Amino acid sequence: MSESSAGAVAGDVMAVAAATAPGWRRAGVAGAAIGVLAAGAAAGVAVERLTVGRGMRKKARLALDATGPYGSLRGAPGRAVADDGTELYYEVDEVEPPEPADGAGSDGNRRRRLFGRKAPAPVTVVFSHGYCLGQDSWHFQRAALRGLVRAVYWDQRSHGRSGRGRAQADGVPVGIDQLGRDLKAVIDAAAPEGRIVLVGHSMGGMTMMALADQYPALIRDRVAAVAFVGTSSGKLGEVNFGLPVAGVRAVRRVLPGVLRALGTQAELVEKGRRATADLFAGLIKRYSFSSRDVDPAVARFAERLIESTPIDVVAEFYPAFTEHDKSGALPAFRDVPVLILAGEKDLVTPSSHSEAIADVLPDAELILVPDAGHLVMLEHPETVTDRLADLLVRGGAVAAANVGEHGSTAQQPGRR
Repeated sequence: MSESSAGAVAGDVMAVAAATAPGWRRAGVAGAAIGVLAAGAAAGVAVERLTVGRGMRKKARLALDATGPYGSLRGAPGRAVADDGTELYYEVDEVEPPEPADGAGSDGNRRRRLFGRKAPAPVTVVFSHGYCLGQDSWHFQRAALRGLVRAVYWDQRSHGRSGRGRAQADGVPVGIDQLGRDLKAVIDAAAPEGRIVLVGHSMGGMTMMALADQYPALIRDRVAAVAFVGTSSGKLGEVNFGLPVAGVRAVRRVLPGVLRALGTQAELVEKGRRATADLFAGLIKRYSFSSRDVDPAVARFAERLIESTPIDVVAEFYPAFTEHDKSGALPAFRDVPVLILAGEKDLVTPSSHSEAIADVLPDAELILVPDAGHLVMLEHPETVTDRLADLLVRGGAVAAANVGEHGSTAQQPGRR
């Protein structure tokens, strides 16, 4: 699972509760279960309301939206077409050409054309985001690596600027295998030749595993390095989201049905989301971050990303995570440099799931970041970017001299 999905789901459920009280009372045990999930966030919101008026809180959110630069980076747009006809949106950041050496110029270019020499395709880094997010969730890493590597950032189906899943419109549930095929379509369109580095957060990491499961030759022949960030290879049905045992059991029992019901009332749910914005923000912060001093603009950025995912999309993706099991695909990555990175206090895909991946890939570099939650790439961007840059050097995507401070191999907190 991914991207504060538990928090986002709880926020949606509570939103409907506020908008449709009679129906919510009939839900009975569902209300109690989700109430347990929301309790911590709701307590924090209650304290805030004692000191800050609702109008002031709304103005603060608008101010953060206006001043935060996050999610503003854009590249050359492109579209791939999935096997079911869904349009997948991606952007490409190209490598900035080096300054010509003294005496080099048009003559050198003319000689290369004359003798038919063709520069090898650059290594392309493909970033896959997670559930309820979009390509902009890689904002900090994109800003740091911009111009240094050729990079592709894409929006998974029904997320961001990509089209709504065609198969889902016909009632076909989303599966992780479909996401793997989607990634293959993006690679074919945006990086049809040359070596590639795969980077995935949460659901994005699962997407990469599904790619390996279905296209092992692609991994063998073209993948130069891999990074799994806050993800899982399976057993997500056992995650407790920081809840007591009774609360977890209740949530697991009723949540699929509740989500199906919410998915049929999308317009009502969206109104409820707006009415319960404070609670929603508290839930996102609890399940996205661990640090107490997260930049409010970054927290608001995460909130905007997650709240932009329609409830019917949340509902149609959720079942795929309990069915996800791609541990058998992991050995395909044994022959390339692998980075496995997670927040030690991740409540959505706990760090134990990253350790389980490392058990299958014993040569991988495992980084557990202290005081970090699920959105570790937003919460501790320097650590994530440094480790990614180091991986890119090992994978041959960039020269060490070009990386600068982001390629430091100095001992990092939590490095193992």
